[in-house]
Amino acid sequence: MKKNRRSFVSLLTASSFVVLAVTGIVAFVQPFSIGIVGLHALVGFVFVGIIAFHVANNLSQLSLYVRSRLLWLTLAITASMTGLFFWQPGPVRSILALSQNLGPAIEQFAMKEDGLVYDYKPAKNYQMTLNIRAGKTFDVKAPPNVAIWLENASFYHIKTLHRPDDTEAAQDSLPYWDFKVRGWERAQRQARESGQDLNEQTAVDGVTSATQNSSFDPADYILPADLENPLPYRLLIEIDQPDDDEASLVYAVDIDNAEPRTFQLLDLVGYPKREEDDDEGNEVWELYFVDGGFESTLGLIDSALLTIER
Repeated sequence: MKKNRRSFVSLLTASSFVVLAVTGIVAFVQPFSIGIVGLHALVGFVFVGIIAFHVANNLSQLSLYVRSRLLWLTLAITASMTGLFFWQPGPVRSILALSQNLGPAIEQFAMKEDGLVYDYKPAKNYQMTLNIRAGKTFDVKAPPNVAIWLENASFYHIKTLHRPDDTEAAQDSLPYWDFKVRGWERAQRQARESGQDLNEQTAVDGVTSATQNSSFDPADYILPADLENPLPYRLLIEIDQPDDDEASLVYAVDIDNAEPRTFQLLDLVGYPKREEDDDEGNEVWELYFVDGGFESTLGLIDSALLTIER
């Protein structure tokens, strides 16, 4: 009976170790998955209990190991590895950098019956939440196309927070966001070709009319290093209901860390319309006042509240 119990505990220990090893490797080589990480953690707790049974069943044999000189060697090796992996010197960080598991996403977008919720947490001391309350024409079963992005004070795109799943379809349904992103990507390509970063390129490019508020680094706005002179910026939404024959609508709000506000409502700023190209052949889009011709798209959003906890 005792022999069978030892065999059972030993086999259970071995099988649990296999699960820990496999989930550990999968968690390293694949992007973050709460299922894999959760399984690894829970089996780890079970493994601790199994080890306790294993020690109880083999106490006499293990007591011989405790009196062995090898005990101190194994303890020293274990302590060294623990310290090495905890402090993570350069070589260890290089190995960890190979992992595809970068932790849970700091950006989360959810579409619900009562509207949309977008959460963005780039740092422990900064949480941005955008709550969009559904209007009368919103239908989660036939969801609208939505893009959320940031612009600097010169109205240049600096970061897309949420892009629609079908990016190709969004080129037609969300033309204003698409126009902004294409301009940003073109500026990036020109900067790479010139051997400069984007901020250096626009600083000397007279066509872009760059100003002191035209940094293209989102961190300069969201988490500014100079807290005394933060740069103002804007958050925008473009939303469109597919196949309704109405133009998309754009909502926006100005954000200024010099005068921080926790709660801000977004304003409807208009619908996009392409104008004639400028004298240099550049594409031009403008936002126009929303008139009575809108019904379906206008009813998608009842209100949009931006909350920033700093």
